[in-house]
Amino acid sequence: MTMQREPAQVAVMMYTVDALLDDHLEPTLERIAELGFAGIETYGLHGHSPSDYRRAADAAGLAIVSSHAPFPAGADATRILDEYAELGVDTLAWSLEREEFDTPADLTRGLVRVNEGAENAEKYGMRVAYHNHFAEFANSFDGRRAYDVLIDQLDPRAVLELDMYWAQLGGIPPAGVLSALGDRVPFVHVKDGPASSYEEDVMVPVGTGTIDMRAALTANDAVRWHIVELERLHIDVFDALAQSYDFLVGNGLSKGTK
Repeated sequence: MTMQREPAQVAVMMYTVDALLDDHLEPTLERIAELGFAGIETYGLHGHSPSDYRRAADAAGLAIVSSHAPFPAGADATRILDEYAELGVDTLAWSLEREEFDTPADLTRGLVRVNEGAENAEKYGMRVAYHNHFAEFANSFDGRRAYDVLIDQLDPRAVLELDMYWAQLGGIPPAGVLSALGDRVPFVHVKDGPASSYEEDVMVPVGTGTIDMRAALTANDAVRWHIVELERLHIDVFDALAQSYDFLVGNGLSKGTK
């Protein structure tokens, strides 16, 4: 008998509501929870202390599943790790810069801080997650995608957060990428739109753009969180989030709280 797949839980990447967080953190979190989202991924603390941010998320009934924060390497490593340990997260997700995928040597140099970050995070009982943009898939070295070269050199303590939209923009359908990543990818950034321009694309509610959501979000059962990120919109952000939630949960692709 074939076991039915258990959908990943659905969260919101807080960059989606970034403009509201300086002055309206608590009501914004409450609105996200009312829509049915089970968690959030933070992007900066917007002047709130880590403990206050955590209390607000807990009060809204939202898990903080991960945080976007620079790799904890170099002189700022301890500050970063102390701050996010106080927030109570176990995963810090970040990226390399686009120019660090220009040559294999650039990539190798960039990975030094990623791997140092993975080592430092382990001392705190934390981990780093590598979050891609499009250059990882658009660029190649001697016939190999830069993303594959990155994974080969990535510290095994690091996990992956696949941004499905930017993979598509880089020319690679995300379903195939996710299928190949196995259990290294607990998080997926879920976004939709035309997938035509990194700088200019305007996102649309999930399920109404060009990304094959059903193929991507059923490709890898190791994924634990579908994190909706809609950073540029022409409609109300909560309308877009509500429509995205209804598509994902209504089609059995993700699991929410209602």
